[in-house]
Amino acid sequence: MEWIEIFKAIILGIIEGITEWLPVSSTGHMILVDEFLQLGMSPEFKEMFFVVIQLGAIMAVVLLYWKKIFPFNFNKKPFVEKDIIIMWIKIVLACIPAAIIGLKWDDQINALFYNFQTVAIMLILFGILFIVVENHNKGKTPKINNMNQLTYKAALIIGLFQVIAAVFPGTSRSGATIVGALLIGVSREIAAEFTFFLAIPVMFGASLLKLVKFGFVFTGFELVVLAVGTIVSFIVSVWAIKFLMGYIKKHDFKV
Repeated sequence: MEWIEIFKAIILGIIEGITEWLPVSSTGHMILVDEFLQLGMSPEFKEMFFVVIQLGAIMAVVLLYWKKIFPFNFNKKPFVEKDIIIMWIKIVLACIPAAIIGLKWDDQINALFYNFQTVAIMLILFGILFIVVENHNKGKTPKINNMNQLTYKAALIIGLFQVIAAVFPGTSRSGATIVGALLIGVSREIAAEFTFFLAIPVMFGASLLKLVKFGFVFTGFELVVLAVGTIVSFIVSVWAIKFLMGYIKKHDFKV
């Protein structure tokens, strides 16, 4: 029955909204949950759905951080925020490695690693890595405590960590970039914020790629399922981002 598929889309949207921002792999968790829920759509639609509903999560970042990411302010002179433009250049630089991998080897990567075995292994490995990195950094003062201190080199290094997530489902994109940032001395709060901003072009690009491959041809019901998952992921993401940013001001990522 169709309402059951909509209910499944709601569940997947909730999971996406939470796990896109907590560093525990949103796509990985949706792959695992689909082993039990079994969204009753075509394999091609599901592959596209798992990526495109992340647009809802990205729109939550745009909503919550608009003043930090929009470089134009027509109420003052100069009306272009130079620091925000520079930040976007760093974001684009950090996106280049994953974009190259995704555009060139997306189909091969999906064929080799898009399974629950890879997801389980990578979830465990990155869980261990978070504990190791946090123990290593314990008692150390971060070198980078605001976005302006983040250099182009640091942005590129963080982007290289994002490649791990681009290749292996179950590797949290946010988790990989946060680990990379923590290793080079970025504070938890700035690491999380840069990860949020980095997600905007990455996920828009990944969603566009999946939509092009799917062909933009939907049945009415497919559109409903996709819209429900995306809207739910947006609503839940607003809460998840606020929770995470409040949490890491007092705690580390080991939990």
